[in-house]
Amino acid sequence: MAVEVGDEAPDFELKDQHGTPVKLSGLRGKNVVLVFYPLAFSGVCTGELCTIRDELPTLGGDDVQVLAVSVDSVFALRAWSEQEKYQFPLLSDFWPHGGVAQRFGVFDEEKGLATRGTFIIDTEGVVRWKVVNAIPDARDIDEYRKALAGL
Repeated sequence: MAVEVGDEAPDFELKDQHGTPVKLSGLRGKNVVLVFYPLAFSGVCTGELCTIRDELPTLGGDDVQVLAVSVDSVFALRAWSEQEKYQFPLLSDFWPHGGVAQRFGVFDEEKGLATRGTFIIDTEGVVRWKVVNAIPDARDIDEYRKALAGL
């Protein structure tokens, strides 16, 4: 079942690229941009996350936390993060394989990875905006800005 605007975001805990657990409910009080993407090191994913990396200060500063989620292992995410100098958590939805993406309704069972789903979650844990794109279709960061400005 897909998570919709107005729903409370399902809580989860995943390890980041350094092996540190990150729990969604632990971020209450901040707006969260939850970005699911198919795979580390792929062209479109790298482009999207580098744009987020470069534009992060314009997304809302300290009031906004970006979390990027894929089915990659912690080890792959760490290598990618170091290569691209990402300053936000890359979360591993490795096992159970794609479990969090499934809970949000953005897991492609046939391919075994997440589609390009983004959820903006407010300070109380409620989904206020979402977009889901097909795997080859990059998302527009200006839409994130507009959605965050509306909170």
